[in-house]
Amino acid sequence: MLKKPKTRRGRETRAKLLDAAEIEFGEKGFHAGSISGITQRAGVALGTFYTYFESKEEIFRALVSYMSHRTHEWIAEHVSDAPDRLTAERLGIEAYIEFARRHKGIYRIISEAEFVATDAYRQHYEGFAKGYRRNLQAAAEIGEIRTGDYEAWAWAIMGIAVFLGMRFVVLDESKPSSEVAAIMTDLIARGIGTDLPTN
Repeated sequence: MLKKPKTRRGRETRAKLLDAAEIEFGEKGFHAGSISGITQRAGVALGTFYTYFESKEEIFRALVSYMSHRTHEWIAEHVSDAPDRLTAERLGIEAYIEFARRHKGIYRIISEAEFVATDAYRQHYEGFAKGYRRNLQAAAEIGEIRTGDYEAWAWAIMGIAVFLGMRFVVLDESKPSSEVAAIMTDLIARGIGTDLPTN
C-alpha cells in the first residue's frame, strides 16, 4: 500500500523524492540506482524515505505512475486550445517531444518498467490508449476524421510518437520539436500512399 501523505509538506516531500528518483533511475537504471542515491539527490535523511515508500521497488512503481500522470497533464495543457483533431495531434507530439527532452530519463524508466513494474507499465500505455481512443471517436463523430478502428489507431499513433521521441530525443535533439510534430501530423493525415487513380 502506498503511503499517501495527508499534509501539503508531506506531499511536497514525496514529490521531491519522486523527482530525485527520476534522476537516479534515469541516469543509473533500476538495478544500479539506490535509495541512498535518491535521498541524497532529494536532500532528505534516509529515514525520511521510509515514511513514504517501503522499498526501491515501490518508489519505482510510483515513479512510473507519477511520470505518466505528469506527461498526461503536460500534453493536455498544450492541446487544450486545439480547434480540431489534426491540430491536437501536432500540438500533442510537439508537447511530448518537449516533455521528454526536459525529462531525459523517461525512456529508460518506462522501458525498465516492463520488467520491474509490469502493472504500472501496462497502466501507463493503456491509460494513454484509452484517452486517445476516446478522442479519436469524438473527432469522428463530428466529422473531423473518418471512422475506423479507434483502438488500433490509438496504439499505432502512440507507437509513432514513442519512436519519434526515441529518434529525436534519445538519439538526436537537433531537429526542432515543431518540425517533428509537423512531419508526424502529415503522416497521420495523408499516410504514405499516392492518390488512387481515377477512371
